[in-house]
Amino acid sequence: MNKTIELQDLGTKDFKETWDYQEQLFKGILDTKIRNRRENLSLPTDNYFLFVEHPHVYTLGKSGDMSNLLLSETQLTQKGATFYKINRGGDITYHGPGQIVGYPILDLDNFFTDIHKYLRFLEEMIILTLAEYGLKTERSPGETGVWLDVGTPFARKICAMGVRASRWVTMHGFALNVNADLGYFDNIIPCGIKGKAVTSLNVELGLEKVDEAEVKEKLLNHFKALFEADFC
Repeated sequence: MNKTIELQDLGTKDFKETWDYQEQLFKGILDTKIRNRRENLSLPTDNYFLFVEHPHVYTLGKSGDMSNLLLSETQLTQKGATFYKINRGGDITYHGPGQIVGYPILDLDNFFTDIHKYLRFLEEMIILTLAEYGLKTERSPGETGVWLDVGTPFARKICAMGVRASRWVTMHGFALNVNADLGYFDNIIPCGIKGKAVTSLNVELGLEKVDEAEVKEKLLNHFKALFEADFC
């Protein structure tokens, strides 16, 4: 059982390039697991945690509804954004500058084999991190991610999540709005949920800009504690 996770901060990187890289790492872990089973071996499997910031992009999950994208192809180009239909769960979301995106690519056999628990741990990592900034965030029943003022007319989402898993290997992950341009969310029905707003950490704190490196450090500390893992 390998509970060490290789941390990689990719900086700003194109969504499709990052997706391809995720698939490469994901396949490497799966190949090791398949070989172990086929040849009765016990080779350790790797774990990765990628941080990245994407240029403006909209992504639609495999069960998502195209009508939740409110832009034509021409309008996407005018806004300097791209669009991809991808193989994670969930509906449509936006990634862009000022947003911390995290992609844990883990073999859950190294931790626990429970996707529900995995998603709740990712949410808990965000909730605990934002609590350090004085924000009370929580889960919204039936809606994956992290929210403020759940159950009120002012409910707003600060972190979206969508994952894929096969043979207990995960990919994709979470997108936390830290210094995000919220105007880009006006071009979609975020996560397919009508009538609820989206927010960003800097907006909630009334700051022009929040230190993203500091936020990443806090996220990693909570992830490490929750998963009882080490980073390298």
